[in-house]
Amino acid sequence: MNETLSFSDLFNQSLLNTSLQELTLGRLLLAMAVSLLLGLFLHLVYRRAFQGVIYSRSFGLSLVVITMITTILIMVGASNVVASLGIIGALSIVRFRTAVKEPMDLVFLFWAAAAGVATGAGTYVLALVGSAVIGLGMFLLTGGFPGGGVPYLLVVQTTGEEGDTRVQAVLREARQRYRLKSRAVADGGLEVTYELRLKEGASALVNQIAHLDGVQSAALIAYNGDYAA
Repeated sequence: MNETLSFSDLFNQSLLNTSLQELTLGRLLLAMAVSLLLGLFLHLVYRRAFQGVIYSRSFGLSLVVITMITTILIMVGASNVVASLGIIGALSIVRFRTAVKEPMDLVFLFWAAAAGVATGAGTYVLALVGSAVIGLGMFLLTGGFPGGGVPYLLVVQTTGEEGDTRVQAVLREARQRYRLKSRAVADGGLEVTYELRLKEGASALVNQIAHLDGVQSAALIAYNGDYAA
């Protein structure tokens, strides 16, 4: 006598009985190693291809973690339907309130998530080759990764606007990327803070600025981009 199975019975037998034991230790370690490698690659590309002046170190590190976390979530979801539904429910109540300041930051977030999904699904070749091609594209589009150097804050006190104009002219002549961080007026003078990156000759540039007409003082402060002046 053949017993007729209902839809719920078929669903339970074919899907719900899928166990997390299918995640072997070897597969897990391989996937995490690949995701770590891809995350570090993303961090390197982000650091070198960043078009601003001071990149966020914490955001760069988060790319590595996002890649690895996404890999874990995909592996869990692919091994158990109940777990995948739980993941969807958990993520649906999460609210991310941190504003993305740079459009390219959003691109790197999607890249990290895509790399994690591909790695978690076991398509390692797709994850590695795809990330390599994207990295090459970023290299070409940004003119060979112009980033680099040590981040600093340049604090300049001038007697007026003319002194600040001369400072900006020196920075442009040195082909130095800079961004205004703050400007304060006190006792008829100005205190201006710039974000910039210096590879070599940092002291020479500061000495040149300090001896400009209208400049009272110039100071260079090490800066990691994670706090505001």
